[in-house]
Amino acid sequence: MRWWSLANLVSNAGTWMQLTVQNLLVLQITGSAAATGLSLSVQAAPGLLMGVAGGAAVDRWPRKLTAAVSQALLGAVAFTTALLIAFDQLNLPALMALAAVTGLIATVDGPACSLLGNDLVRAEDVPSAIGVGSLVSNAGRLAGTGLAGLAVGVFGTGAAYVANGVSFLFVAAVIPFLRPVTHTVTRKAAPTDDDMTVREGLRFFARRPRLVALAGITGISAIFGRNYGLTLAVLVTGPLAGGAGSFGTVSTVLAVGGIIGAVLGARLRKPSVRLVGTLAAAGALLQVVAGLSPSLAVLLVLVLPMAVVESVSDTAGTTVLQTDPPAEMRGRVLGVWGSIKTVWGLAGPPALGLLMELAGARGALVAGGLLIAGAIGAGHLLRRRAPTLVLTPVPTPRPALSTAA
Repeated sequence: MRWWSLANLVSNAGTWMQLTVQNLLVLQITGSAAATGLSLSVQAAPGLLMGVAGGAAVDRWPRKLTAAVSQALLGAVAFTTALLIAFDQLNLPALMALAAVTGLIATVDGPACSLLGNDLVRAEDVPSAIGVGSLVSNAGRLAGTGLAGLAVGVFGTGAAYVANGVSFLFVAAVIPFLRPVTHTVTRKAAPTDDDMTVREGLRFFARRPRLVALAGITGISAIFGRNYGLTLAVLVTGPLAGGAGSFGTVSTVLAVGGIIGAVLGARLRKPSVRLVGTLAAAGALLQVVAGLSPSLAVLLVLVLPMAVVESVSDTAGTTVLQTDPPAEMRGRVLGVWGSIKTVWGLAGPPALGLLMELAGARGALVAGGLLIAGAIGAGHLLRRRAPTLVLTPVPTPRPALSTAA
């Protein structure tokens, strides 16, 4: 697990180095902000269309092999991009094709790597492993963002892609030496009908009340409560009369709060959807108060606990998502989740942008926080008043019959 965490730290740093310069690269090539948004949409599209199929592949194939191959392929894409930049051959069609390939590989790589990390610890330590993963992700983000400027300034834009490619290969090299613990359940033979396998994942998710509730809580929070790169940027540079440096300070405090929250979340043993909802509602109310901040100093005081609460909520939700389904269904469940998350990612910025146009940055923060807290509170009241209207959980799929010789 220590080797896996180190590999993920390196990989996250490399990914954030690339992401930091990616939008700048698109603008340099096309000179169009619309093309930048299009490249992000093209990369996200496979997650929307193929996420469930990718999760089914993770359930079917050996997990270590799947993760190693997907990491190596992502590294190859990063190196290919770096070569095209070096020889000045990267144009818009090539960039879009590479973005689509990256998104397609990620539909398998995401659930494979997430579940592989859980395989390395005892069942009771899975929440801690997820918390460590969140901590590593936040630390990698800070390191990668800082290293990107240095690498690009010294070696050029392609350096970020080379660094990311090396980080993927490092992860792929570590995976063969990982030793899953004995609690890991051996996956049963998957059905030969791929469509049936995908439908099983969709049906299981739809008939699992806890997962549906978790999707609702996380979805409304993602749309109206987590796009701080947009809302807080406008609040700081507008009503609070700050500059880019001030927003950089706010972003740093958010990252520090995320790290603290990940450490606290790693101490959770049996998180529940109710805990996720309570923490999400608390974070939303803090967002409301932050939207009313009279000064940058007050905003900074509020941003830290807001980030801590939301980070713990994210860790708890991820733990429920990865431990609630039976072992042989977890890849497909994560695949469904990946498709749902892509919808939030595509719908969130336009919805929030419209809200900001109508109500301004303060109004968007306040209204968004009230919407989140109100929706979670209403869902809790409905559940208490109508306990009999709970969907029947889907039974654990029976293993396929083996063929007698």
